[in-house]
Amino acid sequence: MKFQSFDGDYVRRLTEGDPSTEREFADYFGELLRLKLTRRLRVRQDVEDVRQDTLLRVLQRLRQRGGLETPEGFGAFVNAVCVNVLREKFRERAKHETGDTAVDPVNHRADLESWMLSREREQIVRDVLEELPEKDRRLLRAVFLDEREKLEVCREFGVDRDYLRVLLHRAKERFRKKMLETGRDVVAERRA
Repeated sequence: MKFQSFDGDYVRRLTEGDPSTEREFADYFGELLRLKLTRRLRVRQDVEDVRQDTLLRVLQRLRQRGGLETPEGFGAFVNAVCVNVLREKFRERAKHETGDTAVDPVNHRADLESWMLSREREQIVRDVLEELPEKDRRLLRAVFLDEREKLEVCREFGVDRDYLRVLLHRAKERFRKKMLETGRDVVAERRA
């Protein structure tokens, strides 16, 4: 998949309801969201619900007064909306009682276990990040956790894209080394 960057013209066309831009938006972000959500949710319908709700909320927000102030941060904005919808989904699921006939207890338990494991992994990652030098911490958070645009990260760190790759490679290596020292390899666990 080829990654895109977004400008004010793209966001304006999307805000105004241009049909071809809306299709492009739904195709591009729909696929990215599906990839992201498939790793976090076990039930295919949940993935689809969160994906569609995210796309809808992004369009609604764009069309409200004020819209989006920084078009170059559009990708990060879509990601933040997705994270919020995902949190709502987990909160909604947590409210259900196991005796509720609308919730399948077996799938609910599996999703809850998956959620708890992902929370445990997140805590391990946070702990390991805290042991890294501040520059590595900031860089890894910006690129992987906050999923900010690379150009924005380059500006923040005062480097070009080529050197950003070098910095990321070094930071990831230090992160992997710390992970191995803890005896846990979250990346390998996620792949399994």
